[in-house]
Amino acid sequence: MKLLFAILGLAMACSLPLAATAQESQAASATAANPLPDVDRDFVQAASMSGSTEIDAAKLAMHNTKNKDVHKFAEHMIADHMKLAAQLKLAAPHGVTVPKDNSDTSILDSLRPLKDEQFDSAYAQKVGVEGHKEAVAAFQKEISDGKNDSLKAAARKALPTIEEHYRMAQALAQKVGTHS
Repeated sequence: MKLLFAILGLAMACSLPLAATAQESQAASATAANPLPDVDRDFVQAASMSGSTEIDAAKLAMHNTKNKDVHKFAEHMIADHMKLAAQLKLAAPHGVTVPKDNSDTSILDSLRPLKDEQFDSAYAQKVGVEGHKEAVAAFQKEISDGKNDSLKAAARKALPTIEEHYRMAQALAQKVGTHS
């Protein structure tokens, strides 16, 4: 009888890790089997591209401008967009990869050859004003239409920062002589 209990106890102890592994596999396969709805996937793509473009364009600004206001704006964009990228990654559901280093190369390529006032004007308008206007729209769309609660909450939390960036960009564009 003791032998029977020992065998049953051993069998139960061995099956616990298998049950846990089976549950983890089901969760992972459920995520893989049910990809993000289009609206959420589009948001992750747009938010990550916008943030990556902001960071890379701001790094260009550090080398391509002598304007202290543009330099200060660029530093602010790098710091904030790195934080926002980390928040997006944390909000993404298990199994969803947030694209990294997916900047809009056409914007970066158009900025690279420019220096000083030409750079300042193009950077403030294309990246600052237009980029943040598009980002505000993408974040608002996720808040209103998104299906994933975690991504909606991340968009809701980040939107005031993106809107502030848009206002900062408009002010910068006026300082460097572009029309916003």
